[in-house]
Amino acid sequence: MATCGEVLVKLLENYGVEQVFGIPGVHTVELYRGLARSSINHVTPRHEQGAGFMADGYARTSGKPGVCFIITGPGMTNITTAMGQAYADSIPMLVISSVQSRSQLGGGRGKLHELPNQGALCAGVAAFSHTLMSASELPGVLARAFALFQAGRPRPVHIEIPLDVLVEEADDLLASLPVNIDRAGASPSAVSRMTDLLAGAKRPLILAGGGAIDAASELTELAELLDAPVALTINAKGMLASGHPLLIGSTQSLVATRALVAEADVVLAIGTELAETDYDVTFAGGFEIPGKLLRVDIDPDQTVRNYPPHVALVADSRNAAQALLSALSHKPLAERRNDWGQVRAARLREDLAATWDAPTLAQTRFLETVLQELPDAVFVGDSTQPVYTGNLTFNPERPRRWFNSSTGYGTLGYALPAAIGAWLGGSVEGGARPPVVCLIGDGGLQFTLPELASAVEARTPVIVLLWNNQGYEEIKKYMVNRAIEPVGVDIYTPDFIGVAKALGCAAEAVSSVEQLRGALRVASDRQGPTLIEIDQTQWMQAVSK
Repeated sequence: MATCGEVLVKLLENYGVEQVFGIPGVHTVELYRGLARSSINHVTPRHEQGAGFMADGYARTSGKPGVCFIITGPGMTNITTAMGQAYADSIPMLVISSVQSRSQLGGGRGKLHELPNQGALCAGVAAFSHTLMSASELPGVLARAFALFQAGRPRPVHIEIPLDVLVEEADDLLASLPVNIDRAGASPSAVSRMTDLLAGAKRPLILAGGGAIDAASELTELAELLDAPVALTINAKGMLASGHPLLIGSTQSLVATRALVAEADVVLAIGTELAETDYDVTFAGGFEIPGKLLRVDIDPDQTVRNYPPHVALVADSRNAAQALLSALSHKPLAERRNDWGQVRAARLREDLAATWDAPTLAQTRFLETVLQELPDAVFVGDSTQPVYTGNLTFNPERPRRWFNSSTGYGTLGYALPAAIGAWLGGSVEGGARPPVVCLIGDGGLQFTLPELASAVEARTPVIVLLWNNQGYEEIKKYMVNRAIEPVGVDIYTPDFIGVAKALGCAAEAVSSVEQLRGALRVASDRQGPTLIEIDQTQWMQAVSK
């Protein structure tokens, strides 16, 4: 007899799931009954929030949904923060939890781990939450989840299974086949209208977001055909290579870039929310699109949010880009303005480079040093100063190489567990996964510091670059700028080197470019994690000499 819990593991295997994150508990042991016999790898975080962040990082590098096994009650309240981050960034995550037996649901009898309504708890951070009232529903609800991941706007899905359903006999479900859904194609009429406008544009421009990340090659070709400058959101970095002459980076919140966008007569926004943390990170207001706006998104609701479109197309970004390329290749293009395209993009890059202050240049030097030593690295960031700087100045060569929690939901403590997941989800090229670098501050690291032990246990060689400024410096600056006497931002700074070593990591402090280079070379050869601490003041002094 195979139980519902055992069948679940088998069905997840059929959907290509290779990795699960979770902390076993008395209410989830039945999910683990068949796990040891499966091909699925399991990683145990030190907190369920860590499980969610690991699943998030895994999904971003692998392109597959991150899967978590979570206990009812505190497990679910712990993971909702991670679900919120994934929801904000449209990351596919499958959270499978236990819940009280069917006869006990909502009973308020003080049962272990009891919540009045877990589904309601997850409502704001999941595409949907489903309570499995019988084992027979399992194939159908998994099909719903994976259909969303495959063809819709991917966001977390929560499936809760009552304790008595987990042990139901479910042999007859083992033959259930996985669904395979194609993404939405592009409407010919909308493509035709967009093509006419793009072909007739004299100053076209492209705004691309993380929703278009799988259309990198098509987007590059489209930009070159139109001679259109391209601005990328943080989650879209790498869609154009760093040296591409049409790339204007992720600087949409800066005055100079806003001026360029305002000059465009036709703007193609593809896979982007046009939201605050990518287009108005300083909360100054003033980002405007006076030209004709064309929006492409997999989510029809999103096509009309923030900025109303002149033409909207609900489609997969890659399918849409391919359709636009095909249509434009058969259409004469209007003569572009001589000072547009590559010329205008180059002038913007020069203008921006002249505005970077000393701290920005020092932090950019830090990031460039890492990239020089680890050219294939994946950078997973938290809300910390080098990440804020990198969001403006750093451009990787490929997509899925730079992502962080400083945008969207904006939670602290994300980077360390997400980096663990990112390494596990990295593609194996030439016999090895690309190195993963965690960029995190001393404040953020204290949110999820115990996950260093998880990295040791899972033998994930993540390189934790700890930017230490002894507190919440960005918030302190914000308070001072608003004439608020700083309170609660000068926090105690522990001995991170000692703590990291106690948790099983290699650890050292560096204060110069050469020391950092050497530490990175040694760390890249290790089989386990390394923490490298960079004191902000010492680094600034060293690179300014």
